[in-house]
Amino acid sequence: MPTLESKPTLADFQRYVSELEVERGFSDQPVKDKCVLLGEEVGELFKAVRKAEGIAIDPNSKFGDIGDELSDIFIYLCSIANRYSIDLEQAFISKEEKNKKRTWR
Repeated sequence: MPTLESKPTLADFQRYVSELEVERGFSDQPVKDKCVLLGEEVGELFKAVRKAEGIAIDPNSKFGDIGDELSDIFIYLCSIANRYSIDLEQAFISKEEKNKKRTWR
């Protein structure tokens, strides 16, 4: 069973997800499948937010709490990044450098 360090870095999470997928038999799923599953989890997040905000929702809808859904999304993001050998920490830093040069207002 994969384990995480006590104060994991983003790289630790990516490694953990990679090991988790091997253990659970998901390591051969293609990226397009992961993207579809990610989209499904985003939908479940929206349902959880709707419930938290008091917006009417089908009581038969499947979703967890907001934290669970965000965690599922994070797992899929790590999985997709791993398949393309993307270091999410470095990608984030690089993107933020670009964003700092943009005009936001």
